[in-house]
Amino acid sequence: MPAVDSHAHAFDLSRQGWGGDRGFDIQPNELGTAPQFLHLLSCHGFTHGVLINPLGGYGANNTYMLEAIAASGGRLKGVALLPDGTPEAEVRRMVDGGIVGIRFNLDFPTSPPLLGPAGQRALAQAREAGWIVQVHYHHGESILAALPVLWAARLPVVIDHCGRPDLAEGLGQAGFQALLDFGRNSDAVIKLSGAFRMTRTGSPYTDTDPYVAALIEAFTPDRCIWGSDWPFLRAKERTDYGALLAALHRVVPDAAAREKLLWTNPSRLFGFAG
Repeated sequence: MPAVDSHAHAFDLSRQGWGGDRGFDIQPNELGTAPQFLHLLSCHGFTHGVLINPLGGYGANNTYMLEAIAASGGRLKGVALLPDGTPEAEVRRMVDGGIVGIRFNLDFPTSPPLLGPAGQRALAQAREAGWIVQVHYHHGESILAALPVLWAARLPVVIDHCGRPDLAEGLGQAGFQALLDFGRNSDAVIKLSGAFRMTRTGSPYTDTDPYVAALIEAFTPDRCIWGSDWPFLRAKERTDYGALLAALHRVVPDAAAREKLLWTNPSRLFGFAG
């Protein structure tokens, strides 16, 4: 069965140096190239992957991502950062190069902003390009201010890493409940990734199961995707691909539902062909 890992990052210092506008540094143990990622996908039975510009390392420069997509034989797509004022010619180059969306990091001051005039300009460019809008945040309540903009965006919206709920605050926390409501009443997609970022008990991440289950119920299996977040930037402890995949199998034991999460939904969203 074809399958998509919908969230990973790739870095190669022999191809591109670090950017001065980076949101955070990439540590030596966090480096991973696109060829290494493709090999890892094959080892775990995946056929395709989506590279995400995380703002760390390269900053808003998408050069290596475009190079990696071009060399992947159709196996990779990308979600990029779009600085304010990006020329239309560069947007067209990104579209032609396999970029399928732009990402906003709500809690990084150096990220291209979602809110305000610059955000509106970026959303307009995304509509013209036919892109998705992907949103990441570190604090669960950060989504509250962004939701009116996302409701009005008229674009496919993807929320990263289960919305990053604080497990100490329980299922009833305001940001998570607002995210569930967004899932029930919109066409947004939730990325069931980041278990190692949410957990308080560590692998096998069983403490995250109720949150993942609530998201699947709200968004339905038709609007859920999965990503590994390889090579696990800024992880709190050792993290392994297999354990994260096993956590997905535990929460989604039905093979038909997993096929939706791993192929049907992401192939439609990102434009992969089997």
